[in-house]
Amino acid sequence: MKRPIMRLAAFTMTAALVFTNYSIDSYATSNKVTSVLPQAGITYALGSNQVSLSNLQESVENDKQQDADAAASTSKSAVAEAIEASDTKTDVTPTASAITNSILTDIQSATGAVIRNTSKDAGITEEEQSEEEMFKTLVIAQVNDYVNVRDLPDENEGEIVGKLYDKSVGTFIEETNGWYKIKSGSVEGYVKGEYCVTGDDAVELAKKVGTRIATVTTTTLKVRGGPSLDAEVLGLVPIEDQLVVEEELDEWVKVSIEEGDGYVSLDYVTLSTEFVKAESKAEEEARLAKERAAREAATKAAKSGTKSSSGSSSYNSASSYTTATSSIGSAVAQFAQQFVGNPYVYGGTSLTNGADCSGFVMSVYANFGVSLPHSSGADRSVGAAVDGLANAQPGDIVCYSGHVAIYIGNGQIVHASTAKTGIKISDAGYRTVLAVRRIF
Repeated sequence: MKRPIMRLAAFTMTAALVFTNYSIDSYATSNKVTSVLPQAGITYALGSNQVSLSNLQESVENDKQQDADAAASTSKSAVAEAIEASDTKTDVTPTASAITNSILTDIQSATGAVIRNTSKDAGITEEEQSEEEMFKTLVIAQVNDYVNVRDLPDENEGEIVGKLYDKSVGTFIEETNGWYKIKSGSVEGYVKGEYCVTGDDAVELAKKVGTRIATVTTTTLKVRGGPSLDAEVLGLVPIEDQLVVEEELDEWVKVSIEEGDGYVSLDYVTLSTEFVKAESKAEEEARLAKERAAREAATKAAKSGTKSSSGSSSYNSASSYTTATSSIGSAVAQFAQQFVGNPYVYGGTSLTNGADCSGFVMSVYANFGVSLPHSSGADRSVGAAVDGLANAQPGDIVCYSGHVAIYIGNGQIVHASTAKTGIKISDAGYRTVLAVRRIF
């Protein structure tokens, strides 16, 4: 009668040692799940004995009534005696960090539980582990242009519901006959696996196609020349602006701004990784319609003329111009160039007395009846996306890390650069381009 109790006590003590450092999240695949491990019938070696959990439960249930009083009176010393009497060898029982992946997989397969090893591998932080695991769930397109997303895993029967462009990313759901079911943005459907990568292959590719972004959370962020509060201030960045992260340190991140590479404290930014997502068929149609409507509205507004800017005579002011024979985008570019040489002023919006980068873009477009945000980060979402600098047209907005400019053609931009240089013309590719956006 006592033998099952002794075995149960031995198993209980050993299991406590084994699973102390593990977090088990059980995701039930059925509403009828009432217990997990006891019903799984998993057999594990405890020292030289083989103990079946399901058999152990059955034996205990049979003797439960008869041994109730004895079990209630069992003391700590009795439990220790029971463990010693069994063949269990606690000194060879694996600790949480030593349990093999195969055992964890067995448990997960049998129970539906997701088991995380919360111990840290040498040299790898918990954040890095979780990010790498997340990357394994991505599906990344590797094509010349795009791969169609269909509602069924079949080229003939499946209707196109969206497009996953090259280097765009979706989240893996399942695989069916060589097709990956994904979720990307508002699009959910199937893509052919031969045009994408996922799993371990996606980890390194995700680091290349993803953009690590630091979003400013304080009113005015100081970017310093070194990772120290004593280092010189290179530049200032307003709240909600987004900076490309070049390097991550313990308490600082190296970022790129117009004045050069500098460092900001992690106390004043939040980090994220951005990926390009799929575009649904409805979104594509809405975007094209919006572009047509915007061009038509802009043409009407431009033909009626625009207001000219005024300011101090010591600075360049806008001259009259016409859009009768030029596109609206070209008119924007021509108008913007008239302010070259005027000053850069942090937080400013005056085309004559001084503006910062986003203030300059905002004020130029205001003269064409377009309201834009005073934020280089927010400018990355205005208008319509243009596929790279190679496809840019005059008047397009070119976005960089913590900076924004107006494309004027021939590979050049006009922008409010820095306090030292003011508004000037530069080569558009002088820094890494994050996005090109088209208003007209």
